[in-house]
Amino acid sequence: MRHFSATTTALAFGLFACALPMGTAVAQTGGPALPANLAAVRNALDKYRDPIVAVHDGYLSTVGCVDYPKGGSAMGEMAYKPGGMGVHFLNPAFIGPKLDSLKPQVLIYEPVGGRLELVAAEWFMPTAVSKEAPMIFGTKLEGPMEGHAPVLPVELHHWDLHVWLWKANPNGLMHSTNSTVKCPDGPYTFHMGATKMVKQ
Repeated sequence: MRHFSATTTALAFGLFACALPMGTAVAQTGGPALPANLAAVRNALDKYRDPIVAVHDGYLSTVGCVDYPKGGSAMGEMAYKPGGMGVHFLNPAFIGPKLDSLKPQVLIYEPVGGRLELVAAEWFMPTAVSKEAPMIFGTKLEGPMEGHAPVLPVELHHWDLHVWLWKANPNGLMHSTNSTVKCPDGPYTFHMGATKMVKQ
């Protein structure tokens, strides 16, 4: 009886120990269900869950957390649903006439409990580089629009496409705002009105 009890205890402990790293792995690599091509992109970009790695690779934080509590639907505004974007990290080295699925120009983080959690990637192109809407993943980038002041100059007219690779978005996988993203109240949060569209 003592032998059975010891074996059972050892087996239970072993199963428990095996379950711990497995649970951790799920937490680290989890996210919304995605088509195979986007799941591959997410896997390739997973290293940027650590924002320090992103900074080392040339992504610069715009500091402010951006949300659009009222969305946008008026004439001349981007048709945003109410929600947040988060904190944008921009890599100027990736801005150019071609888009690369593995080199998004922007990474987007949500402040959660004192940490930055990676929630989306954004493909971004200034209108000075392309007068026509570029395309990636079979989808045209949205715009043209003004820069998102104060984190980007209003004069930075551009096209962009947000893809919520790490956090499910009730507004849509490629919608600009995510109704579940929250920006904490504070000096570096900007509750904004909808971005204005511009004419080419």
